[in-house]
Amino acid sequence: MTATHAQRKALGDFGERLAAQHLVDLGLVLLDRNWRCNDGEIDIVALDGDVVVVCEVKTRTSARYGSPFEAITRDKASRLHRLGFAWLRAKGVRCAAIRVDVVAVTRPGRGRRTQLEHMQGVV
Repeated sequence: MTATHAQRKALGDFGERLAAQHLVDLGLVLLDRNWRCNDGEIDIVALDGDVVVVCEVKTRTSARYGSPFEAITRDKASRLHRLGFAWLRAKGVRCAAIRVDVVAVTRPGRGRRTQLEHMQGVV
């Protein structure tokens, strides 16, 4: 059965909320969510000390189509890094460095536990 747009959006929103809370629990400060420009979107922008973290969140219900991490190609990671610099320019923020992280959320449903994995510095 194919998920509807509303179901995919709800799943993605769930994953982003879980990822944001995870980052806060680690001590990061959330700066922005779902920031968009002409070149793309950043799911979460956070501050880890003096490092700005651009975080991509991938949420799945299973590994049927591969791990959520597999969706982050080298090109996608590089684009996220460039989007981080665009965010800095747009917001007038200076920082020591930009780091690209990926948070993978798997929510299998029906009594099975949601899993969250966080990979730091994918670029």
